[in-house]
Amino acid sequence: MSRSYGAALRFVKLSCGVPVLALLVLWLMLTEVAAAQGLPAYRPINPVAASRSGVVFEPFRTAQPGQTVADIGIEYASTIEYNVLPEASFFLDSELLRVRATVSRNLTPKTFLLAEAELLGSYDGMLDGFLEWYHGLLGIDIPERERRPRNDFLYAADLENRAPVLRDAKDIFLGDLRVGAGFRLHPAVQTVAAFTLPTSTGPEGYGRGVVSASLLNTVRLVPSSRAVIEGSLSAGYTPTHGALAAYQRKVFVAGSAGVRWRFWGRQALFGNLFLHSPYYEDTLVPALDRREFSFDFGWILAGAGATELRLGMTEDLEPGGPAVDLVFRVGGRF
Repeated sequence: MSRSYGAALRFVKLSCGVPVLALLVLWLMLTEVAAAQGLPAYRPINPVAASRSGVVFEPFRTAQPGQTVADIGIEYASTIEYNVLPEASFFLDSELLRVRATVSRNLTPKTFLLAEAELLGSYDGMLDGFLEWYHGLLGIDIPERERRPRNDFLYAADLENRAPVLRDAKDIFLGDLRVGAGFRLHPAVQTVAAFTLPTSTGPEGYGRGVVSASLLNTVRLVPSSRAVIEGSLSAGYTPTHGALAAYQRKVFVAGSAGVRWRFWGRQALFGNLFLHSPYYEDTLVPALDRREFSFDFGWILAGAGATELRLGMTEDLEPGGPAVDLVFRVGGRF
């Protein structure tokens, strides 16, 4: 076979393969699915929150005995908290990475087990310039960014009657491990008893440092094959730990309300409001003493069975509280 003939043959194969691949992707996007799947999990990434409470949003998991599902998520967040008061101060200027893997297995139609591990990182950052442009485009003023150098790390607290606490940045480290058992008390009601174990290898202030317990309750409504509504009401307990133990709350509650709407073929949009009680008390610093109120939203492409691909973001709806300025999220379920 001549070189020119071989090249021509490869070109024909490639020319035929590209339309076939395009048609396959188009079919995946347009093909109807039997029923809409649920919302993605939501876990606060801000270390102020993640180092205290194990209360999160746990999505409803469908009941197929013997089924094992893996959920992978990658998140990159930018934080900016600049609180200077006569009595106290608190700063959190960083960028955060989290790579999360959750595995769940259905034991019976009403019970399942889950385990979740994560890799974390904290950095000086690279997004400050982009976020100034992004917020300017939306007409949002973030004066805290103007008071700090660009792409410079600072995580510190100086509270009344306490020695100043300075946290470090670290490239990559293990986070706390989460394990749990789930119970479907009703076809539309799920409860997960979960525990986080102090497996973090990072600096103090990123992991909880102690065992925490939580009861995560989720209700699922399916008004049509295109829409799923999920709400949650959960509570948890974390003992105090570390340099700021005198200000830490022990009992936490959280609620959420969200919807997933399949608007075209296998494509869906989702939005989830998450409200969490304060993590600290009597620090006099709003970023520590206030509740968290966040909006998680994005796009989902569903595949066969439980598989899906997700792209999303999370925004802080109450500036000055402990939520994160902006989170970019990529994930999938297999």
